[in-house]
Amino acid sequence: MDGFDPRVGVIIMAATNRPETLDPALLRAGRFDRQVLVDRPDVNGREDILRVHAKKVVLAPSVDLSVIARKTPGFSGADLANAINEAALLAARKNKDAVDMDDLEEAVDRIMGGLEKKNRVINPKEKRIVAFHETGHALVATYTPGSDAVHKISIVPRGIGALGWTQQLPTEDRYLMTKTELLGKIDVLLGGRAAERLVFGDISTGAHNDLQRATDIARAMVTEYGMGQTLGPATYPRQARPVFLTPDQSGLAGRDYSEATAARLDIEVKDILEAADARVDTLLVGKKELLEKVAAALLDKEVLDEAEFQALIA
Repeated sequence: MDGFDPRVGVIIMAATNRPETLDPALLRAGRFDRQVLVDRPDVNGREDILRVHAKKVVLAPSVDLSVIARKTPGFSGADLANAINEAALLAARKNKDAVDMDDLEEAVDRIMGGLEKKNRVINPKEKRIVAFHETGHALVATYTPGSDAVHKISIVPRGIGALGWTQQLPTEDRYLMTKTELLGKIDVLLGGRAAERLVFGDISTGAHNDLQRATDIARAMVTEYGMGQTLGPATYPRQARPVFLTPDQSGLAGRDYSEATAARLDIEVKDILEAADARVDTLLVGKKELLEKVAAALLDKEVLDEAEFQALIA
């Protein structure tokens, strides 16, 4: 591939989600030598994008797009366009003259958690387990320093397999996380399982995804972020990961460290998770009355918003 002829007056642009895999010959001066990062929008960008797409629909005077922008961290432009479109469909189904905040918030919930499955029949025993599970998440999030605020708790099934949902929303866009905050995230993920064990003396399969995510965070702390005691500042594995793709999408596999090192990693990850489980158990034992109170309200209403939850624990 030769350089492009500068006399033609044509600008050639290209896009990729895998910049780290490009041949350096492509990136030499005179070729694709200018790199422009198009990242996900920040809170101001999200508000601007929402305003562009909201021109196509009639909004109620009460709508505040800045609130929706703050509630959608990590959303891409396509996600935000989808939120406006979904809200318009919801308003149309209810024969409304304009899209209001309830429609927009429900649209965001659908994108984040999936469709509500109100016709799914859940027996009372399982429903009670789900209520205590979600309340466990919410209480641990509330009483763990540095955790994101609880925005909504629901025991209405959503998506394919979610029987409940505790929605946390950050108060601002974040680009860095401390070790304490990562440990707090693990605590919150283990809160549902700990609540089940405390109340019912048993645990269910409902914590499967929570355990998977908690393990991923603990392993990343030890192998990637240099936050472990065993390996110190070393990082494993040393493979170049795609910037814009998750590890399971990248097609990379294998490791470049020994079995002995792998065994030490496994032990330390297990120690982190067990320590977090003990912390969460201690916290919930001290908050058992609140656990019963919030779970009872959740069984009664099925959905608690932030104001209702805060009123219960005040």
